Amino acid sequence: MEKRIASPARSVKRMDIKLSQCFIAVDDHDKALAFYRDALGMEVRNDVGFEGMRWVTVGSPAQPDVEIVLEPPLADPNAPEADRRTMAELLAKGMLRGVILSSEDVDEAFEKVRAAGGEVLQEPIDQPYGVRDCAFRDPAGNMLRITQAKK
Repeated sequence: MEKRIASPARSVKRMDIKLSQCFIAVDDHDKALAFYRDALGMEVRNDVGFEGMRWVTVGSPAQPDVEIVLEPPLADPNAPEADRRTMAELLAKGMLRGVILSSEDVDEAFEKVRAAGGEVLQEPIDQPYGVRDCAFRDPAGNMLRITQAKK
């Protein structure tokens, strides 16, 4: 097996690319807003309507430069009705991706979300890959995990 050796450090300018926004499909913005704001403690940063659709932007006060955009299942005003139905069906089945959030105290975060009515998928447990985490579904069926790095 060939062993590769890293080349010496060069003065290469790195690009400054960071996550700014991620998108989560929801079928009822008011229910989603109550969950993300009230259960998860996110702040509402924007609420915009356009061509019969709505986008609500939320984010953690601890990360003012990262936002989650709660958008329609198919955010395209020109999409065919069949595509809209397909996306709505996938969302209803919980087949669209959610996000993984982090907390310094996953057990406390779990209790807060559960007390606010979050649908529990997994209570906090230590995972073999180095985190303690739990999982919920948001009101639209998206899975959210909350992780805490093991100390």
